[in-house]
Amino acid sequence: MAKKAKKNTPDDLRAKSADELSDQLLKLKKEQFNLRFQRANGQLEKTNRIRSLRKDIARVETVMSSNRIKAAQQDRK
Repeated sequence: MAKKAKKNTPDDLRAKSADELSDQLLKLKKEQFNLRFQRANGQLEKTNRIRSLRKDIARVETVMSSNRIKAAQQDRK
């Protein structure tokens, strides 16, 4: 059985603009918020989605941070 392709690979994220990354981060955080409520109410069926969502958020934040660092280094030159 073939593995699923990740939709949030770092290479895909690096190709996006800062606005696209912020929009995606906002969307992921809203989804995380909704999943936390579902878990609290006992309605969450796919518990592994919370963990993968946390990792997706971390990926987006890491790429955003590295983009800011690169921009700051370019400004110094």
